[in-house]
Amino acid sequence: MLRFCSLGSGSSGNATLVEARSGSRTTRVLLDCGFSQRELSFRLGRAGASVEQLDALFITHEHGDHIGCASALARRHRIPLWMSRGTWRAVEQGHPRLCADPVSTEEKSEVASAGEGHPLDGLLNFARDGQAIEVGELQLQPYTVPHDAQEPLQVAFSDGAQRLGVLTDAGCVTDHILANLALCDALLLECNHDSAMLAASAYPRSLKERIGGRLGHLNNLVAANILAQTQHPLLRHVVAAHLSERNNTPTLAQAALAGVCGCRDSEILVADPLLGLPWLSLG
Repeated sequence: MLRFCSLGSGSSGNATLVEARSGSRTTRVLLDCGFSQRELSFRLGRAGASVEQLDALFITHEHGDHIGCASALARRHRIPLWMSRGTWRAVEQGHPRLCADPVSTEEKSEVASAGEGHPLDGLLNFARDGQAIEVGELQLQPYTVPHDAQEPLQVAFSDGAQRLGVLTDAGCVTDHILANLALCDALLLECNHDSAMLAASAYPRSLKERIGGRLGHLNNLVAANILAQTQHPLLRHVVAAHLSERNNTPTLAQAALAGVCGCRDSEILVADPLLGLPWLSLG
C-alpha cells in the first residue's frame, strides 16, 4: 500500500512523507526537508512518524525552502541522502536561497548555515534523470524540470501497484514532465500563483518576471493544463501544492483544477504551509 502526506508546502518550507507497506515491511522516504530539525520533528510527529523511521531523504533542489536541514539531519541520524550532482555543487558553493516569496533575514541566516558543504560519510547518493532508485518497498523515478536551480529533479513514487507523481518548482510544462506524470494514481501539483494577483502585487518587476518565467513557478492555469493532459479514470487524488501566500488563494487553485476534473472545488485538496495535508492512501 502506498500513501503520502504533506508536512507543509509553500515558500516557508516544503516536505512530503511517502510510505509504502508490504506485509510487515514499511518504507518511508521524505521528499524535501525545508524546515529546521526541531520543526521537522514536530511535523513528523503530527503525522504519527519520527525521524528515526525515515529510510531516505530526497532533495529536489538547493533552494532553502526545500533543502533546509537535510545535511545536518542526515548526519545526525545516519539517513541516506539523495540529490543531483548539480544540487550538491550548489550546496557546497553556499547557493543563496531563492523562493517564490521574499524571506526574512533570520530565515536567510538559517538557510546559509544549513547549506554549508560538509562530508557526509558515505550517506550522500547522486540521483539522475530517468535512473530509478530502489529504497525498500519504494521505487523513486527522478525527472528533470525547468527551474532556476543548478540541476533540479522532481520525483514519481511507486510501490509496484500504485504511483504518486509530484511536481513543484517548475516554470513551464514539458513533454518530459507529462510523460513522468502519466498514469499516476495521485498527483501533487504546484499551483504557485494566480497570474492576475502576481501582476497586481507590490513585488518588483524582476521578481515578478522570475516567478512567472519559464524557470520560475507554475500558475494555476498551467497546472490545470498539466492535469488536463495527465488525468485518467483511475486518478484518485489531486493535491494543489506550493501556493504563494501573497499571490494565490486555495479557492482559486481549487477552482482551476476542479474545472479540469469536472468535480466540486472541495474535492481538490490543498497542501497548507502550516498544517500540510493528512495522509492520503492510494490503495
